[in-house]
Amino acid sequence: MSDPATTKYTVLLYSDDPAVRDRIRLAIGPRPAADLAVEFTDASSWEECRRLLDDYEIDLMVLDGEATPAGGLGIARQTKDEYPDPPPTCVVIARAADRWLAAYSQVDATLLAPLDPVTAGRTVAGLLRARRAGAVPLGALPRT
Repeated sequence: MSDPATTKYTVLLYSDDPAVRDRIRLAIGPRPAADLAVEFTDASSWEECRRLLDDYEIDLMVLDGEATPAGGLGIARQTKDEYPDPPPTCVVIARAADRWLAAYSQVDATLLAPLDPVTAGRTVAGLLRARRAGAVPLGALPRT
C-alpha cells in the first residue's frame, strides 16, 4: 500500500548501455527520499528520449555523459533548446573537469561516476522537490 504523502515522479534514464542504466537506477533507487517515489523509463537513443518527452510527463532526465553516439551533455542542451518547458536534467559525468561543459549544456545537476548512492539520491530528491515547488529548470523559456 502506498503512502498518500509520497509523491511519485517519472525519471527518464538515458544511456546506450543497459548496464549503465541499471547502475544509475540502482544508485538512485525507487525511493530517493521518504517523500518521493520514482518510476523509471529507459531510452537508449536521442530519438527514444524525444518520443518519451513528447508522449509522457517526464519529471527528470538522468543522462549518461559518456553515451554514444549522442552524449548526455548534447541531449541535455538539445532538450533545453527544443522544448519550451523541459524537465530538469542531471548528467552522469566521468571527470569532474567536465562540469564546465555541463554548465554550458544548461544541465541542472551533475553526478560523478562511479555513482555514490547517497549523493545520487540527494541530488535526484533535490531536483524533484524543486520541480514540485515550481522551480524552472535551466534553459527553460520564461513563463508568461
